[in-house]
Amino acid sequence: MRILGIDYGRSKMGIAIADGPLAEPLKVFHYKDTKLVAEQIKRIIEEENIEKVVIGVSEGLMGEESKNFSKSFGEMINIPVETSDETLSTQDAQRLSREAGIHQKRRRKMEDAFAACVMLQNYLDA
Repeated sequence: MRILGIDYGRSKMGIAIADGPLAEPLKVFHYKDTKLVAEQIKRIIEEENIEKVVIGVSEGLMGEESKNFSKSFGEMINIPVETSDETLSTQDAQRLSREAGIHQKRRRKMEDAFAACVMLQNYLDA
């Protein structure tokens, strides 16, 4: 099953993809309008034949925002959308990318995609 993971943020979203037991970072979208980025992600879903979307949800106000995004995004696509706890996924992604020796400039550029990858991998492992 091909699964897309989304690390929701107010100005950027990280995207990861899994085709089997391992997740890999795909892309980071910088945006100002949630509807426009949702359309871009929808195109990726169609192009990559994604069968399920998992959206990371944290705590507090950001958690509520990501739940709202999850609900509205789920209404615009015809595949299952689930949420998964993403608490500390960014910190884990930063640590893992440092340990892997990824250059600081690339880490910063892809940080949200790495966080989406960590969240999606945790989902797959559970």
